[in-house]
Amino acid sequence: MITLRKNNICAVIPFYNEEDFILEVIKKTLKYVDLVIAVDDGSTDNSLNLIKKLDNVEIIILDKNYGKGTALKAGFSLAIELDFDTIITLDADLQHDPDFIPAFIEASKKYEIVIGNRLSNLKTMPFHRVLSNYLTSFLLSVKLRKFIKDSQCGFRAYKKRVLQKISIHSSGFEAESEIIVKAIREGFSFCFVDIPTIYGNEKSKMKPLEAIKGFIKILFI
Repeated sequence: MITLRKNNICAVIPFYNEEDFILEVIKKTLKYVDLVIAVDDGSTDNSLNLIKKLDNVEIIILDKNYGKGTALKAGFSLAIELDFDTIITLDADLQHDPDFIPAFIEASKKYEIVIGNRLSNLKTMPFHRVLSNYLTSFLLSVKLRKFIKDSQCGFRAYKKRVLQKISIHSSGFEAESEIIVKAIREGFSFCFVDIPTIYGNEKSKMKPLEAIKGFIKILFI
């Protein structure tokens, strides 16, 4: 549990078979937050064993792979229970550099939701990801009549009151778009922080057909 709470900020990091990256991500994240809530979404590799003895890390173990949305909900629930004021979310595959967390924390002093924007620099982003991100961001912008720069980025900061107010029903990657839709409808303030696009040898856990189906559902809520 927490040895010392300084800033009342925690991070929720869902992971599924990320043994190559999870330890580095959590160690770097701990430089900026009081607690990391790591949610094991049914991993079958050595990810859990690498982090289970770390200080200031609370681990939630799901009994099977439910999807990112379900893992986020589990992490948010614990963060709210532990009464953290600001909750950072980031991926466990090093596509989100934890060293950018201070930028999210600073922006969260003025805004209730801070979302990473990867679309200002697309040099390393695969073309299919560029197309997907632009399309979903455009469609959400039209739906909400707000400019959504990057709807799919999971590197974010939330104030506790946002997560207390919003109920998430999506189990997959579309959960993050669902949060945007519901948060804007509730009138929460939001902004975007530019972050780099980082793609290496990691394998995406996103299943394109399921992601498309999930996003279409979001467009009609």
